[in-house]
Amino acid sequence: MSEKILIVEDELIVAKDLQAMLIDAGHEVVGIARSVKEALAIIDQANVQLVLLDIYLEGPLTGIDLAMKLNERNIAFVYLSANSNQSALEAAEKTRPYGFMVKPFREKDVLVSLEIARYRHQNTTEAVIRQELLIQDQLNHISRQGAGVEAQWLALITILQPYIPFDFIELGRTDLPAHQAQWRSFLRIGFNEYQAIAARELMTMAALSASGLASAWALAEPYVSPAFYNGPAFSGICKKDAVKKIYAGLFDINSYMVLPLYIDRSTPFYIGFYSRSADAFNNRLLQLLSRIQQALAQVIAALPRDIKPLAAASGPRTESNTASLPANQEVFSGIIGKSQLLLSALDFVRQVGVVDTSVLILGETGTGKEKIAEQIHQLSGRRNKSLVKVNCAALPLSLIESELFGHEKGAFTGAINKRIGRFEQAHGGTIFLDEIGDVPGDVQVKLLRVLQEREIERVGGRNTIAVDVRVIAATNKNLEKEIAEGRFRMDLYYRLNVFPVWMPPLRKRIEDIPLLASHFIKVYNNKHQKNILGISPGALEQLMRYEWPGNIRELENSIERSVVLTPGAMIDMVYINAPYATAATPASVGVKTIEEVEREHILIVLQKCNNKIYGPGGAAELLNLPPTTLTSKMKKLGITRG
Repeated sequence: MSEKILIVEDELIVAKDLQAMLIDAGHEVVGIARSVKEALAIIDQANVQLVLLDIYLEGPLTGIDLAMKLNERNIAFVYLSANSNQSALEAAEKTRPYGFMVKPFREKDVLVSLEIARYRHQNTTEAVIRQELLIQDQLNHISRQGAGVEAQWLALITILQPYIPFDFIELGRTDLPAHQAQWRSFLRIGFNEYQAIAARELMTMAALSASGLASAWALAEPYVSPAFYNGPAFSGICKKDAVKKIYAGLFDINSYMVLPLYIDRSTPFYIGFYSRSADAFNNRLLQLLSRIQQALAQVIAALPRDIKPLAAASGPRTESNTASLPANQEVFSGIIGKSQLLLSALDFVRQVGVVDTSVLILGETGTGKEKIAEQIHQLSGRRNKSLVKVNCAALPLSLIESELFGHEKGAFTGAINKRIGRFEQAHGGTIFLDEIGDVPGDVQVKLLRVLQEREIERVGGRNTIAVDVRVIAATNKNLEKEIAEGRFRMDLYYRLNVFPVWMPPLRKRIEDIPLLASHFIKVYNNKHQKNILGISPGALEQLMRYEWPGNIRELENSIERSVVLTPGAMIDMVYINAPYATAATPASVGVKTIEEVEREHILIVLQKCNNKIYGPGGAAELLNLPPTTLTSKMKKLGITRG
C-alpha cells in the first residue's frame, strides 16, 4: 500500500534525496515544504496521509508545532532530525510521533520507518474506532439497567472516565433557574469511586449561602460550543467566572473542557470536565466527544434529572449526595493507590487492555510493571490463555535466544532434546518481556520479525512456526537514550511503543504511601503472626520524606522488616534499606556501613527470639535464612548468642 507523502524539510538537498528514495520505492510524494505555513497549504489541498517532518524549519514555527496540528487531523508523521541527543528525542516524543529517523538515513531505514508508521497509525485508528463503538454500546445499556438514579448517573461518568482524564465533573442545564434544579457533580476519589457533591455540600465547602451560589451560577460564563482551557487559559477563565474559581480552589483544578448538548432537541445541557493537570485536554478529546455527542444526549434525556432546587439545599442531608460511590466491579485487584498519576495510568490500561496489539510499559524498578502486565492480560480477549513471563535481564546471553524461540535437538552442545520456547508456550495468549532494554541486538532483530511476521524459527531449525501472541514489554531504561547511543533498535522500539503505559515512581505519588503501608502491614501481620495495629505519625512522616529509589518493592520490604522488628502494637520506627537510609533519617545520624546495619539487624532479631536460632520462631526463620548461613554470618560479624 502506498500513501500520499509530504516531505517537510528546510534543507532542499536532503528533501530531494528523500523524495528520490520514496519515488523509486513506489510511493507518491505530493510535495516538499520548508516551513509550517507551506506544509499546511499543501495539506489543505492534497489528501496527505503521512508526513516526513524535520524538527527545525524555516520561520517561527517548528516541526513540533506542525506535529500538534497533524495530531488534530489524524495524519501520521515521522520525525527527521540531525539531532539524536536525548533532549531532542524527549521533546519529539511528547507529540506522539509514529517514528523517528536520525540523519543521515539509508533507504532501508526510510522504508522501514514508513512501514512502522503505517502499522502504528492503523492500530491507533482501529483502536479509536473500537473505543467509540464500545462507549456507544455501554451508553445504550445504562437506561436498561434498572438501577437507581445516582447509580445511572455514576454509570455514565465511569464510562467516560477511561477516555476523558477528569478529576471533577459537573452536569447541568445552561438555562437558569432550571440549572439549579438539575445540577449535579462528582469528585473522583479512587478508581471507579466517586463522591457525589450536591449544592448543599458545595455551599459548605465554599462557605457560600444559597443566594451566593445562585448568583455565582447566574454570572457564570456561557459556553455554546465545545472548548477546552488548559493552564494559563483556565486561569484566565477563573478571573471572569466565579464558579470556575471556586472549583479551582476547592479541588486544585488547572484545566477545563466543556461539551454543550441539546436534550430532546430543545433542552440546553452541558457536561464540564475538570482536571488537576495543567495540560489534560486537547482537540483529540474534543473530537471524541463530538462523535459520541448524540449518544450522550440520548442517554441523558432518558435519565431522571430533577434534584432538590438550590433554595431547599439546607434540608436534610441525603446519603446519595455524600457517599463515596463505587461503580461496577473492581477491575484492578491488588493495585493500591488513589493518586492522580496512578489513576491516569490505570485509565489508560483499561483502554489498551481490550486492544489486541503490543504494549510497552515504562517505569523505574519496583513501580509495579509486572502487575500492570497481568491486568492488561486479564482485560484482553486472551485472558483464558497463558500469560508467559520472561525476565530478559535474568537470562544468560548465550541462552536467551533458545529460551524465547526454543531449539531443535542437537542445535548446539548440550541440546540433547528439542525445547519449546516461551513464544510457542504463549501461543493464543500473551508473553510479557520484562526488561526488554537488556535484550542483545541480534535477538532484537528476531523479536522484530515476530512482531511483523507473527512467526518464529527455533535455534537449529529450518522451518518457521506461526505464533499468535500478544507482546507486552517493559523496561526501566530510557529507550530513547538507548536508541540514540545505538544499543536499541529504533524499528523495534516503535513496533512495541504503539500503546505506551508509564508507571509513576513512588516519590511522585506520596499520597499513596499511607494506603500502601496499611496494606503491607496487614499482609505481613498474617505472614509473621503479628498484631500490628498501625503506624505512628512520626514513622509515617519518615516514610513520606524518603525518596524510595526502589519504589513500591522497597517500601514493601521496609514495612516487612518494621512489622517483624516492632515489639508493640504500633510501628514507631521504620527500617529502611541501609544504602539509602540517610535520606529518611535525621542529619545528625551518621552513615553506617552495610556490615554495621546487617550486624545491628541480626542482633535485634536475636533479641526478639530470645537468642533462639533454629526451629519455629527462631531468628533463621524470621530472617528467611538457612540456620547454617545465619551462624556463618554471626561468626563473620562477631556476634555471639550471649
